[in-house]
Amino acid sequence: MVYSLAASTLTVAAPLGCDAAPAEGAEPGAAAPRRPSDVLVTGADEEMLVLEVTEANKIVVRLPRVEVGQGVTTAVAMMIAEELDARLDDVDIPLAGARAKGNQFTGGSSSVSSLYGPARELAALARAKLVTAAARRWRLPARFLYTRNTRVIAPDGRSATFGSLTASAARITRPAVSAKPKPASRHRVIGRPTTRIDARDIVTGKAEYAGDLAVAGAKPTVVARPPTLGGKLVSVDSRAARAMPGVHAVVQVAGVVAVVAESFHHAFQARDALRITWAPGPLASLSDAAIRSRLRAAVPRLGTPPQGSAQTEGEFEFAFVSHAPMEVLTAVADVRAGHAEIWFSSQTPMDARESIASAVGLPASKVQVHVVRGGGSFGRRLNHDAAIEAALISKAARRPVKLMWSRADDIRHGRMRPASHHRIRASHKGGRVVAFTHAMASVSESYEGQGLSAQGRAGNGVRPAAAAGSGPLPSDSGLYNFGRVSGNTGSVELAMPLGAWRSVDSGTMRTAEEIVVDEVARSLGKDPVAFRRATLRNKAVKAVLDKVADAGDWGRTLPAGQAQGVAVHEEYGSCVACLVEIDATDPKDPRVTKVVMAADVGTAVNPRGLEAQLMGTAIDGISTVLRAGLHIDRGAVRESSYADFHYARQRHAPLRFEAHIMPSRREPGGAGELGVPAAAGAVANAYARATGSRPRRFPLNF
Repeated sequence: MVYSLAASTLTVAAPLGCDAAPAEGAEPGAAAPRRPSDVLVTGADEEMLVLEVTEANKIVVRLPRVEVGQGVTTAVAMMIAEELDARLDDVDIPLAGARAKGNQFTGGSSSVSSLYGPARELAALARAKLVTAAARRWRLPARFLYTRNTRVIAPDGRSATFGSLTASAARITRPAVSAKPKPASRHRVIGRPTTRIDARDIVTGKAEYAGDLAVAGAKPTVVARPPTLGGKLVSVDSRAARAMPGVHAVVQVAGVVAVVAESFHHAFQARDALRITWAPGPLASLSDAAIRSRLRAAVPRLGTPPQGSAQTEGEFEFAFVSHAPMEVLTAVADVRAGHAEIWFSSQTPMDARESIASAVGLPASKVQVHVVRGGGSFGRRLNHDAAIEAALISKAARRPVKLMWSRADDIRHGRMRPASHHRIRASHKGGRVVAFTHAMASVSESYEGQGLSAQGRAGNGVRPAAAAGSGPLPSDSGLYNFGRVSGNTGSVELAMPLGAWRSVDSGTMRTAEEIVVDEVARSLGKDPVAFRRATLRNKAVKAVLDKVADAGDWGRTLPAGQAQGVAVHEEYGSCVACLVEIDATDPKDPRVTKVVMAADVGTAVNPRGLEAQLMGTAIDGISTVLRAGLHIDRGAVRESSYADFHYARQRHAPLRFEAHIMPSRREPGGAGELGVPAAAGAVANAYARATGSRPRRFPLNF
């Protein structure tokens, strides 16, 4: 249902996630009995997606999601432009601040699918009202008018901008033309590869991130953190730091020490001058080998295989992985006696607002959260550690602050994808798989953290695999006709800061499963693509597999030490296949040379944006399989920067990348996380075939 809001300009709203057919919003008072859609909404836009046509001929939709580089603002702008027949340049998609209720969650590859219906319905109703307003002005039948380039046009050539019609359109109760969204066959914007609407601002530096904000009086701030995870502050001598030039304040809050200074240069210098004694954290006696041993022991038993069957088995280890977004965590906070105002990039701003309010001792109604674009996330901004720290420091220092975590802060003390251990057994008999069992154990997110960051843990609604302890495993090996599919999970509780990482559970589970699928095919003497195609349940998954096999020239002859690998994945109402070619002539320094991906995500609102997402997941797969992970040494994260957290760089990227988007008229599924498991599985399988090995620990360089 779509509603009209009381306003002097045309303003319409739709509840997010509304499944009802679009209805014409109208003020009360009509002769017919009122339906819910006939009620004038006069309150705030809580729980609503709101569209306004301004007198300046701009269409403004304040988006209750965050832009972290995934292109959601462009996708929504395209939906609006499609239904309004507006120029894309005339559509403005600012980010909404935290609301008191509703859904502002950005995650689970859900943004485009959850906004597709409401956004188009809003724009379709707005268009119908604008056309009706123009028809009344010109005294012409509305059915003869059409829209183009943010204008209403008459058959005789007269035209009027939407902005010039907005006030009169706001008074329309019953549009004279249909308010239904267009059928897919009439789409001219949706489905067309489109450059991001913020691309120029990003490359020219005009786009503003939290670190760019000039909030009155906010001074650069950094925090001194313990050398081990969960280390406790014993004592601090801050005299030398306080005496240094440019230092405004040194404050202790919740077990850490913060420095507020005139510049970040001054702040880091003063932080390094602090003389702090730390007590070691609870993991001080623990390192990688012991963690791996605990995880292996926590994996549930697989049980007895079917009688008379042969077994293909594998055990797989995945290391901790940092999110490491390009933009380090930054938050600006101004906390006063009766009010707090925070600026930062958040995937969960409503939860953040509640957590910040609790931390500083204010009612949530007195806390204002401004959502700022983020320079990458991959799940890291589901948590709001930095914002809570900034708020507490601002309160203690009695001044606005601009807190920045260093790269080392985030890698050594930020959230990590939990390490996990997987045990998989495929039982085959008579040339086919008759049972498939996958058991795993993951480090559990039961730790409530240390210092300020602990207070950012509550309420984000997302947790790593096995966080709840032992239980059934939602294995995706049901992709295949593998007979009885089963699984179970265990967990190991360690005092570590963990968080959801792109593709969450599937990034490890499905990678391991696709490796086993390749090994089963080898055991049965079958080609990996042919074996998958013969056993896949879903026609759409078969189609994307066929596409990459054809486009990537599967089976072509390659020199010794080089090979192809393939993998598939299905999730979020979408599916993907990936074909990889790798040069592992030097097994210790492999290079992925070619990646071909094909995806069926239903309607691809912006194919160019989807291609970028798939390219990003390919780099994630290359990184987490070949080189990128975190070591734990005596309770501390060894890595501290991109210099030693070896994420793939340009020299590791494939020389050739192709993305094929399958045509579809279905509504959009999810895409942002979809490609990670397929890319990772394909890289691992290509490496195995190139080297004749069976990789079991990831990344391979561990």
